[in-house]
Amino acid sequence: MSSLQHVNPTVKGIRESAHSGLQSLTAHVTQEIAQVLAVCLHPELLGNKTLPLDVRLRAQRLLEVCDGGSVGSYTDSSGMPHVRQSIAEFIMRRDVGVHSHAEDVFISAGSQRGLMVILKLLASGEGDTQTGVLTPRPCRHTLPTLLDDAGVALVPYQLMEDRGWLSCAGLEINRGTAERLLLLVDEVYQDSVYGQGKEFISFKRVLFEMGKEYSGTVQMVSLHSLSSACMGECGLRAGYMELVNMDPEVTHLFISMLCTDISSPVTGQLALDLMVNPPRPGDPSYDTYTQEILHIQATLSQNAQRAHEFLNDLPGMSSQPAKGGIYLYPRLHLPSEIIEKAKKLEVEAGVLYCQMLLKEEGVFLGAGCQNGETTGNHYLRLCILVPADTLEEVLARLASFHLRLMDTCP
Repeated sequence: MSSLQHVNPTVKGIRESAHSGLQSLTAHVTQEIAQVLAVCLHPELLGNKTLPLDVRLRAQRLLEVCDGGSVGSYTDSSGMPHVRQSIAEFIMRRDVGVHSHAEDVFISAGSQRGLMVILKLLASGEGDTQTGVLTPRPCRHTLPTLLDDAGVALVPYQLMEDRGWLSCAGLEINRGTAERLLLLVDEVYQDSVYGQGKEFISFKRVLFEMGKEYSGTVQMVSLHSLSSACMGECGLRAGYMELVNMDPEVTHLFISMLCTDISSPVTGQLALDLMVNPPRPGDPSYDTYTQEILHIQATLSQNAQRAHEFLNDLPGMSSQPAKGGIYLYPRLHLPSEIIEKAKKLEVEAGVLYCQMLLKEEGVFLGAGCQNGETTGNHYLRLCILVPADTLEEVLARLASFHLRLMDTCP
């Protein structure tokens, strides 16, 4: 990618606009988190009656479970017992009829940090005997580097674009070896599912609906974090893992590995408690919280639909509809001149497209190759977690650049 200091000044503006857009989308929802954490950091605010009563009561309860009644104290490496119990109760409310236990929940400094601990636990061997991790293509753009740092091999399988990126090709697992696989499940965007009548269904729920043959044997690690679409509290650095069907000796080793790491920040752990246990009907903060959650979810859904339709109207571009998450992955049908130019510059054609877009329009998009795309096609990664007006500006600039490019390279 081009360095930011070498492009026109509008780049900084558009990137800051997108960042502030994310903040404005989540500002009112996180207001409760901000207020509770403010009281926890400054307990004198417990007597401030300008704050909602449920905020002050919640802060008081959280302070009571902190060692010494202070957020400045350390916690267990696995996380605060109170918060782990809240998470287990949240999982049971989400997956009705499926049990969850606090001792199987572990808090980390973000889901990626937790995933790294799991991967290091799995890592063994070199060359042909190296631990392999089946990884979808496209995948989270930070995942290949994470796997490499952990010392495990990325074993790709291709998601199928024409089936909405939900089905996979070239992946066959027979029943005789299925119990030897560990499922690593990133469910950080479980609060952002789009479509009439659609709902999030967890891997754990599906696993337990498959009967004892699978629900009692298949090992799984599910990850979630404050970086979810509706919370957006990425900087508080807290996430959790739930271990399912893990051998007790393996769990003990996992806990030992966690002990070598500093625990997640207490403020982040308390924010996790607030995320999984939001205001309830009758609480002073409930109506505002619910309205803002619905607003964010509606904005995401509308943005996804708007971007999907807009991109498909552009010549030389096509996009599958988004059914969840915060990204669209439109496919580029690039002129041969751009592909040849990219070869001469020794860069992937999608990367060259993004560099030119950044330089000419100040819009910063990800190239699909950063997400492990291997089919030879070219894709973009477009984030839709922004206010509608920000998305419109991004789409307008993208269209202006794209149409110029198509006109000059027929």
